[in-house]
Amino acid sequence: MEPPTMAESPPAEQLESVLHTTVETSTNWSLDPPTEAARKSVSLHWAEILSLVVALVGLVGNSIVLWLLGFRTQRSPFSVYILNLAAADALFLGSYFGLRMWVIVGDLDLVILDQLGRCLLGLSYRMGLSLLAAISTERCLSVLFPLWYRCHRPKHTSAAVCAILWALQGLFSGVFGALYFLNKDDLDDFYFVFDLVQFSWFLLLTCVLGVSSLTLVLRVQCSSQRRRPPRLYLLVLLTVLVFLLCGLPLGVFYAVWSFKGFPIMFYGLSRLLACVNSSANPFIYFFLGSQWRRRGREPLRVVLQRALGEEQVGSVGGRDTSHPNTLDELS
Repeated sequence: MEPPTMAESPPAEQLESVLHTTVETSTNWSLDPPTEAARKSVSLHWAEILSLVVALVGLVGNSIVLWLLGFRTQRSPFSVYILNLAAADALFLGSYFGLRMWVIVGDLDLVILDQLGRCLLGLSYRMGLSLLAAISTERCLSVLFPLWYRCHRPKHTSAAVCAILWALQGLFSGVFGALYFLNKDDLDDFYFVFDLVQFSWFLLLTCVLGVSSLTLVLRVQCSSQRRRPPRLYLLVLLTVLVFLLCGLPLGVFYAVWSFKGFPIMFYGLSRLLACVNSSANPFIYFFLGSQWRRRGREPLRVVLQRALGEEQVGSVGGRDTSHPNTLDELS
């Protein structure tokens, strides 16, 4: 999700506000008293620094998850989703950190920076939301239709869904960026359609995410009276909750800005919350996978497998083997 691009060249103040080459979020601050404007600038300056620190920490955490799931563990249907979610979060955090550092230390073309931000950050944000909706929907189906999910779910569903989502989001961002540079003078209607499609996709996936998550909450609430809910259910619910609290404000900010022309909150705060959302997932995985009563340190690979519902059940030929916990015993 990104600020709308108009066919006409925006005023310099608005372009600087969109790209945040200063610590201000609105040119209207020039009307504020000097002390009030200085206080707001200082607060947003620290928000900017904090967002860069959070992005760097989250980039390291998601890189660890990518390494473990990509090269150190046996993949399961659910781990494929988590692998792609970590890739989307790492792309968002890496792009944000790189673009902000480029603004701070480099002499660059603001138009190019704007388009890179729109393509990279928009792609990774929409991809993260799409993957969360797919994850929660699949967990919801496993609860509502456990027999079908066990016996008739296609084997490569996770990989196919992830590939389709990456292709759609990549095509969307690629076409937008290409057309902007090819002919940006006669595309007012085109940009409006893009904003409308983008908002519709955001609204649809948010509704799907909310309904499927609410179904999981009710299922976990009913089953918790009989037994402890599996870690994977808690993992999905916590990940969705963090997105609703931290990731959703950025999408709402852009949606309102696209159609109303004014922000409903400071962009610096929404960026900081979005960085927290993308950085929090690895900590959720390792927190849920840890066994605090067990003494001694466990490999991160084992902790991550436990969080994803993969339990070590034995060894074959000297190697540990694992099987995915279907988590359908609640049904």
